[in-house]
Amino acid sequence: MTGEVIEPTPYQARVLSVPENMDLFLGGGRGGGKSHCKALLILRHVEQYRERARVLYVRKTYKGLSDFELVLRQLFSAAYGSAASYNASEHVFRLPYGYVELAQVDSFSAYDKVQGRSFTLILVDEITQWPTPQVVDLLRSNLRGPKDIPLRTVFAGNPGGAGHQWVASRYVLAARAWVPFQTNAGRPCVHAPSTFLDNPHLDGADYRQQLLAACAGDEELFRAWTEGDWAVARGAFFAGCLSPERCAVDRWKEVPTGWATFLAHDFGSSSPSATYLFARSPGVAGPDGHFYPRGSLIALDELATARPHRPTEGLGWTVPRLAEAIRDMTAHWKVRPSGVADDGIFARARGHSAATIADEFSRSGVRFCPAGKGSRKAGWERMRTLLSQAGSMEKPGLYISRACDYAWDTLPVLPRDPRDIEDVDSSAADHAADALRYGVIWKRPSVTQRAW
Repeated sequence: MTGEVIEPTPYQARVLSVPENMDLFLGGGRGGGKSHCKALLILRHVEQYRERARVLYVRKTYKGLSDFELVLRQLFSAAYGSAASYNASEHVFRLPYGYVELAQVDSFSAYDKVQGRSFTLILVDEITQWPTPQVVDLLRSNLRGPKDIPLRTVFAGNPGGAGHQWVASRYVLAARAWVPFQTNAGRPCVHAPSTFLDNPHLDGADYRQQLLAACAGDEELFRAWTEGDWAVARGAFFAGCLSPERCAVDRWKEVPTGWATFLAHDFGSSSPSATYLFARSPGVAGPDGHFYPRGSLIALDELATARPHRPTEGLGWTVPRLAEAIRDMTAHWKVRPSGVADDGIFARARGHSAATIADEFSRSGVRFCPAGKGSRKAGWERMRTLLSQAGSMEKPGLYISRACDYAWDTLPVLPRDPRDIEDVDSSAADHAADALRYGVIWKRPSVTQRAW
C-alpha cells in the first residue's frame, strides 16, 4: 500500500470491529457513511487475504454500480496509487493482489452471469430494491473459499423500497442493533445502523434539508431516512392516510339490505391476483353500529392468490379455478359475482376473434366490466383521499375489513416509485392496491345486494 493514512469514522470503525465470521446488515437512515464503510470492508479483506481474496459487489441497477465504482476508485487510488486500475467493460478492479468485481443482478436470468463462480466476500447494496429475497439468497451459494478465510455476506439498505417488509423482518426486527442473531440461513449476523449524524464529513443541517425536500411532505418517510426507523417507514405512499385505527373494520357477518355490492379485481397468474368484495353505504349505520356517510366504500372480503410469505408471487391459478373461488366467496355473502377489473383482461392480444380473459371469466360465471383506469395518479389520489376521510361523520371514506389479510400485509409497506413520488413502485406487491383502486374509481356499481 501507499503511505496515505485512511481514517474510518467512529461508526465505520465499529463496523470493522465486528468479527468477520458474522454477516453484516448496514441499515439505518441515509447519509451515514455506509458506502465508504463497504469500501473499507473490501479493502481490508483484500489486504488480509491477498491473492486468495475474491470480492463481489452487487446492485440491482447499473446506475448504482457506477456510483459505488467512484467510491472504490478513490479508495483504491489512495491505497495503491497507479497499481490499481478498473476495467469498465468487465466491471473488474485490477489490484496488486486480490479480485474485486461489480455486478448488476436484477433477476433470476441476470444471476446467470455469476452462477457457479466462487467469492470469499459478497456485498449486496440497496437490498430493499429487491421486492423478494429469492435472487439475493441465490448469491449466497457463490460464497466459497479456503477453510482459513472467513466467508462473509454484507447487506446494506435504507428503510422504504419494494423489499422493505422482508428486509425489516429478516435483519432489523430479529434483534437489537449491534447484537448478534441467527438469520433464516443459520448464519450469525449483526445489524449495524447509522444515520447522517454518524457522518462527520456531511453538513448535517444542509443534508437534512435535502432529505426533507426529497420526501415531498411525507413525514414518515422523512423520519425513516433521518432516524433510520424501519417501524415508521411502513410504506411511504399511504403514510399519513392509512390508519388501522380509522380504516380497519371488524369482519361483518352479512351485507345489510340496501347496500350496493360489487367486485374489484386485479388479474394475475404468475403474479398474484387480488379480488375484493365492496359494499357502498347509502348513508346509514353498518352492522357494527358505526355510521358510514353516503358513498363510503367498505372492502368486506378478499381473495388473493399470493404464495405464503411471497407477496409478489402468484399461485399460477387458471381462470376457471380463480372464477370458482370468486363464486365461492360471493356465495358466502349471498351476492352476485360481478364487478370491475383491470382493463388489461379485456384486450384481444391474439386477434379480434380471440376470447379475452374477461370472456373466460364470463364463461365461468364471473362477469367483469372495465374499471376505466384513467390516470393512475388520479386514482391513487382518490384512494388516499377516501382513506384519509375514514372515520369522518360527514365525508365518505374507504374502509378495509380486518379479514383482508393480503391488503393489510401489503398496503402499509407499499413504497413510492423512486422515479415518481406520486405513483407507487410497481415492482412491489401492488396487486391489492390496484384492485382497491379499481373499486374506488368505478362510479357505476351494477349489483345491489339481494337475498338468494
